[in-house]
Amino acid sequence: MRTRETSVPGFDRLGDIDAANVVRCARTLLRRPLLHAASQDGDLLGMIYRHRAVLRELFATLLGYRLVIRRRYARLYKSGPGPDATRAVPTLTPRGYAYVALTLAALTGCGKQVLLSRLIDDIRGAAVEAGITIDDEPGERRALATALRHLVTLGVLTETEGTVGPLANDATAEALITVDTDLLGQLVTGPLSEADGPQRLVELASGSTGAHAATVEQAVRRRLVEDPVVHYRDLPEAQANWLRRHRTGETGLLERYFGIVAESRSEGIATTDPQDYLNDTSFPGSSTVARVAQLAIPPLLHGSAPREGDHRHPVAREDFRVACEELLERYPAAWSRRAIEDPDSLVTMVMDLLRRVGVLIPHESGDSERWLLSPSAHRWLPIPDGEPAPAERETEPPADTAVPDLALFDYPEGETAR
Repeated sequence: MRTRETSVPGFDRLGDIDAANVVRCARTLLRRPLLHAASQDGDLLGMIYRHRAVLRELFATLLGYRLVIRRRYARLYKSGPGPDATRAVPTLTPRGYAYVALTLAALTGCGKQVLLSRLIDDIRGAAVEAGITIDDEPGERRALATALRHLVTLGVLTETEGTVGPLANDATAEALITVDTDLLGQLVTGPLSEADGPQRLVELASGSTGAHAATVEQAVRRRLVEDPVVHYRDLPEAQANWLRRHRTGETGLLERYFGIVAESRSEGIATTDPQDYLNDTSFPGSSTVARVAQLAIPPLLHGSAPREGDHRHPVAREDFRVACEELLERYPAAWSRRAIEDPDSLVTMVMDLLRRVGVLIPHESGDSERWLLSPSAHRWLPIPDGEPAPAERETEPPADTAVPDLALFDYPEGETAR
């Protein structure tokens, strides 16, 4: 029996040009869920406002997301990543995130403008109220300055006179800050009134539980839109079964409405953005870390047998160290000086990169030394094309090393190549 495919009536009635513009707007909102005129891609606000009705319907129907659109800004309330630490803002440490939360608490009583020194006093007061100990050490000031700069980037704060940057090195730095109270009110997505603690707030914000939890199909699409690789074994049983039944329709839906190409294989589905716009982490890449990561995949795969059932390869941090050091020793002129001088940091960065693109997965035992390579790692096996070029070409990225898409996973039983 055929199932009815999900559709967005308002979108389906559009002409080709308007439909393409809506897809462009939807992709922009996925990449920049808090968009204002001064932010990157802020020039699309006018187009987003014109298509606001269709965009609201699209996100509500397909992903269960709420979309607020005003002439000055647009806010897409996406689900949080849950306990996934790979989706953090790169510039923010855990301490930096704490300062973002404390700053938001302090800003609620500051009005439209505030001196930096006054804001810092209010942040310290919020920390005392929350039972958080802070001091005036350089590390604390750097974390606070980074948090404030992040809020400036989001448009919540504007540096009217002076800047917040000097605070990192000068405790007496002063600046006049203007607060955009409209954006401030749109920033927090989690249902604070329903949470009885931080952990519960993270669960509620992920959309997996609570009164505003997504439906099965919406939860699956959120994963497909946000994650580069989705394994059936990592999904709750109801979601995995639904995706297996609807994988063909869903791959077409992702491309039609979001411009995302999905590849369905026996272990799961991998998604890519041909324009590389929605990818917050590019892989493969031309940097030393990206090239070493890709070249380390073959020895890691060949050095361990895949497990029964999920076909994941057990690996250890020591395996990464051996693979990376062998590459450094074999082709010393091809890598950056930092990698040569600090191989331990290189190993950490390689593992972090592979984890962010969905190739490396923490072992279920919780042992920080034990990891699992996804079967999707086969997709990025490099194709040898000769010895590396001389040292003068060390910064040139390698030739196109991606194997054909057929190498991602085995075809599902009963399916053939199209």
